[in-house]
Amino acid sequence: MPTESPITHSILTPALALVVWSLVVLVWLYVRRIPAIQRAGITPDQAREPGALDALPGQVRWVADNYNHLMEQPTLFYALVFYSYLAGQQNGVNLALAWGYVALRVVHSLVQATVNAVMVRFSIFAVSSLVLAALAGRDVWALVAG
Repeated sequence: MPTESPITHSILTPALALVVWSLVVLVWLYVRRIPAIQRAGITPDQAREPGALDALPGQVRWVADNYNHLMEQPTLFYALVFYSYLAGQQNGVNLALAWGYVALRVVHSLVQATVNAVMVRFSIFAVSSLVLAALAGRDVWALVAG
């Protein structure tokens, strides 16, 4: 009898995927930022002051901004995924919503860190927020209806 794949049957796997993506963006941040800091002649002592890195080119700052964004709203996603798992709400719809959220966050990262088209980025963020709200709504509905 074949076993179920954690990729297609565990709602925890999208959480792992978003953690891994956040680490990829962190490496991307360092690859972009460290050489730019060196080229700009910013010393470590100067870098500790607010605004010192504002002198860096936008494309360098965009990756750091995106990394910060991956530490903000996705915290709600992690909480919801773990709640869904613990509450027994690991079903196909919730799994699809979780993977959809991760895919949207990856696309958001790629847009912000490359072209940073604000309205495109905002649209992706808005849709990902709706996906997150749908996941929360389904968990609340299961709680009160259950």
